[in-house]
Amino acid sequence: MKKKQISPLCLGILLPLALFGCTSSESQPLGDGKPQVVATSTIIADLAEEVGGEEINLTGILQPGADPHVYEAVPADSRVLETADLILYNGYNLEPGIIKLMNASGGKSKKLAVGEVVKPLKLEKSKGQIVPDPHVWGSAENAISMVNAIRDSLIELSPEDKEKFIQNTAELTKELQQLNSWIKQQIQTIPPDKRKLITTHDAFQYYANTYGMEIVGTLIGISTEEKPSAKTVKQLVDAIKKLGIPAIFAETTINPALIKTVAEDAGIKLSQNPLYSDSIGAKGSDADTYIKMMEANTRTIVEALGGKYKPFQPQQ
Repeated sequence: MKKKQISPLCLGILLPLALFGCTSSESQPLGDGKPQVVATSTIIADLAEEVGGEEINLTGILQPGADPHVYEAVPADSRVLETADLILYNGYNLEPGIIKLMNASGGKSKKLAVGEVVKPLKLEKSKGQIVPDPHVWGSAENAISMVNAIRDSLIELSPEDKEKFIQNTAELTKELQQLNSWIKQQIQTIPPDKRKLITTHDAFQYYANTYGMEIVGTLIGISTEEKPSAKTVKQLVDAIKKLGIPAIFAETTINPALIKTVAEDAGIKLSQNPLYSDSIGAKGSDADTYIKMMEANTRTIVEALGGKYKPFQPQQ
């Protein structure tokens, strides 16, 4: 789909861009009568931009590369949330700081937990606690469900733009269906005994379940707030030595120092390219949209684990 031109929008007092970011069409300033939509994660913001197109003013709270698990909201976020007509957030406690601020805001915004339209996988945290895995976008099949939910919420918000939202969603869904099939084909080129993932945190269960991979170990669980113990690190190193896999993976939103140490201690290759876990890439990168992020991750996994990668070429 054709992407509209977006640029940073400064709200209120100046704040460090590393902590606060938002996007809005240059040609459509606030106050033009279009619905004011706020998205928390960069992934949801990208999907909402595709569905809403020029019919909405979209503000994204998180910048590319920011970690939603540990993001600390700033005052400008509160103002954006209070003035929104619709807030699109992931849910399943992916972005706890923003969710807390959102629930405390005095605005009358409609809210949609986009990720919670997907039935979650349940993972065990420390002390046997079972929690829903929030990384639902790891499957393009789930992304289609998320897109449909965004479409329906926008239609409710702006019924006069219904046909445009439906058209945009249909085009995006077609590409996501092709992406889903393409990923399955690429993963099948990896030797069966090498279809195993070891990453920094447990963010790829949906990807693994959908595309025939196995998560055999992570340094930490589903939240990057966790800190691995020395025992956990040693257990992971020992497990890697027994597996005989070609490589393990760092992630773009997490400091790679510890996973590098694990790779060195285990005598295994750390993939040259990290995986995009909780955020799309910066503008101009090979992963600056959800679809490009999924393609980049698949390419990295396939090439590192001995498969044969072919570029994704969606059919119109």
